[in-house]
Amino acid sequence: MKIRRMAAVLAAAAAVTMGFTPAAVMADAGTTPFVSLGADLSSQQRATVLKLLGVTEQELTEDTTVTVTNSDEHQYLDGKVDARMIGTRALSSCKVENAAEGTGIKVETHNITYVTPSMYENALATAGMKNAEVVVAGPTNISGTAALVGAMKAYAKMNGEVIEPTVIDSATDELVTTGQVAQDTGDADKTTQLIAAAKQVVAENDLTDPKEIGSAVDDISSQLEIKLSDEDRQLIIELMQKISNLDLDSKDLTQQVGSIYKEIQNQGLDLSKYGISKAEATGFLDKLIQWVRQFFN
Repeated sequence: MKIRRMAAVLAAAAAVTMGFTPAAVMADAGTTPFVSLGADLSSQQRATVLKLLGVTEQELTEDTTVTVTNSDEHQYLDGKVDARMIGTRALSSCKVENAAEGTGIKVETHNITYVTPSMYENALATAGMKNAEVVVAGPTNISGTAALVGAMKAYAKMNGEVIEPTVIDSATDELVTTGQVAQDTGDADKTTQLIAAAKQVVAENDLTDPKEIGSAVDDISSQLEIKLSDEDRQLIIELMQKISNLDLDSKDLTQQVGSIYKEIQNQGLDLSKYGISKAEATGFLDKLIQWVRQFFN
C-alpha cells in the first residue's frame, strides 16, 4: 500500500513538472451541489436557508435534492437527545459538494447553536464521508442535530451509495455524545479532540473490550486535561464500542478530519503506546508535501 501511495505521489510530482495536473491529485471540486432541505420549511424560511447555502431555486432538481422529515429526526435521535431539541418540525438543511482528493471534510455552519463544525466533521468521517465540502444552515438559531442525517442522505445520493442504518446510528450517537460531553466539560474543542483520538485508538487497535477502551479514554482525557464525570466517561466507552463494529480505518479518519488531528498534535497528545506515531496523527496534505519535498530533494 505504501509503495502504491509513493508511486502515485511521484507520478503526481512528475506530472506537475511536465505542466499538467493528474485527476487523482486535483479532482474537479466544482461538481453539482446536492442539497438536503428540512421538510417543514416555510417559503420564507426556505429562501433564507437557500441564500445561506449559496444555492438558487433554479439549481435544485429532483436528482440533486433530498428531504429530511421530523420522522427521520426521531428515528435516529429519539432517546439520545431531549425531545424538545428535536421538536416537531424539520428545519435543518445542508449542501454537500465533492472536493478535491486529499481535501478531507470541511464544514461551515450558519445559525447552528449546538453542533460545531468540528463535531460534524468528526461524525461524518465516522459515517464514511470523504473529501467533501458541507454547509449547514438553519432559518434561525437551531440546534442542528438533524442536519447530520441530511448531510449523510445527500452524500449517499451524490455518490450513488447506501449508508447502512447502523452507520447512521453510530454517527448521530457520536454527534450527540460529543455535544453532551462538551456541555458538561465546557470545552467543545478539547471534547471533539478526545472523541477523535479515542476513535483513532479504537480503530487502530481493534479495541472492543470496555475496560481497554476505558483505559484509553482515561489516558487521553488526562493528557488533554479534561475532567470527565462517570456518566460522560461511560457514554464515550459505549460510543466507542459501537464505533468498533464499523471497521473504520484510522488513517482514513486522520485524512478526512486532518484539522482536528493537527490540533491534537498541537496539544502534545502522545498516542505512541497505541501504535500511533505523531506522523500518523497528521493530515494527508502534510504527508503529500513531505513526500514531494523528498522526491525533489
